[in-house]
Amino acid sequence: MIATDRFVFLHLHKSGGTFVNECLLQHVPGARRLGYHLPRSMIPPELAALPVLGTVRSPWSYYVSWHAFQSGMPRGNALYRVLSEEGRLGFEGTIRNMLELGTTGPKLDALLEALPATREGRGLNLTRDAVEPIRGSGLGFYSYLYQYMYGGEGTLHVGRLECLRDDMERLFAAVGQPVTPQMRAFLQASPALNASAHGPFAGYYSRELGALVAERDAPVLDRHGYGFGP
Repeated sequence: MIATDRFVFLHLHKSGGTFVNECLLQHVPGARRLGYHLPRSMIPPELAALPVLGTVRSPWSYYVSWHAFQSGMPRGNALYRVLSEEGRLGFEGTIRNMLELGTTGPKLDALLEALPATREGRGLNLTRDAVEPIRGSGLGFYSYLYQYMYGGEGTLHVGRLECLRDDMERLFAAVGQPVTPQMRAFLQASPALNASAHGPFAGYYSRELGALVAERDAPVLDRHGYGFGP
């Protein structure tokens, strides 16, 4: 969470937030970090009236990026370890478990047991209480994260990762944030940050798994106009 005088930026997991954080901290006077992966509900009361900026990506792309990042680590986070059964499952099985958290109980129960009771200020930074509401929701994990991070009253502007460099200028204009030449240069020329190494997302999905994402993550897909094609 980055606070400025004009807006608050919320960092949705694996959706370009690290890039935007760096842009704000380097180029917006007075920008300050208030916490890591904190949701809208935790914006301090004195800042609650400010508009919120955020980012989003195709859910199909998110699951590929998340799996590539976690499976490439010496020890993935609790979410990965539970859903992949300590790395024994590949992409298909792990993501299917991820998509079923909102409809079935055993994996969710195991995940809640593995998550901390209090925030750790790093990594996933989700607690048991934060994840419990996915139970029975029917949501895919990414749609749950989206609602968890951005849900609430007030103005929300969201840029798409797929065109983030241009979208951020549009979002800044919407909240009256001046874009200096240095800031524009960062947006247009700085390399992506914290990006995962993987191929085009469509190649990772069976027909059945791709359809399950379409069903479970329909809220994000519909709101932001995502399709499975290029």
